[in-house]
Amino acid sequence: MSINRAIINSSPLIVLLKSQQAQLIPQLFTEILVPSGVFEEVTTKDDVASTQLPSISWIQIVEVNTIAPEVAAWDLGKGESQVLSLALKNSDCAAIVDDRAARRCGQALGVRTIGTGGLLILAKRRGLIPSISPGIQALRDAGLWLSDTLVNLLKQQAGE
Repeated sequence: MSINRAIINSSPLIVLLKSQQAQLIPQLFTEILVPSGVFEEVTTKDDVASTQLPSISWIQIVEVNTIAPEVAAWDLGKGESQVLSLALKNSDCAAIVDDRAARRCGQALGVRTIGTGGLLILAKRRGLIPSISPGIQALRDAGLWLSDTLVNLLKQQAGE
C-alpha cells in the first residue's frame, strides 16, 4: 500500500534540513503534516532548521490539542505524542519518527512508521536518488546517530 500523506516529527525534519535532503519529503508525499508542537520544537532552536522551517511551503502545520490516551500511556515526548496521536486519527498517514520508543508505540498501535533512513530507501526505490550511502553519511554529518548495524541493514534493504 502506497502512503501519500505523512506526519513528521522534529528529529527527522531537523536532520533532513541540516543535511540538505529535506527536498525529498515533498517528492515522496503529497501532503506533509507538522504538528504544532513539532513546529515549535524545531523553530525554538538556533540552527539552520529553525530558520528554514517557517518559510517551507510544502508543510501543513496542524494544531494537536489532545494526546490519545493510548499514546499518552507510552510517556513519549511532546512531538512524538502529537505525531502518533494525529496518525491514529489519520490512518492513511505514515508517522515519520526516529525515536525507538515512538516507533514501538506506533507499531503497537497499528500506525505505519518510517524512520529517516527509511525515507532514503523509499527515495531510492522511487528513483529520486541513485544510492542511499551519500544520504546516510549526510545524515550522520548532520548529527543523526545511526549504528553501523543499522546502516548495514538500511543498505541491505536498499540493495546496496
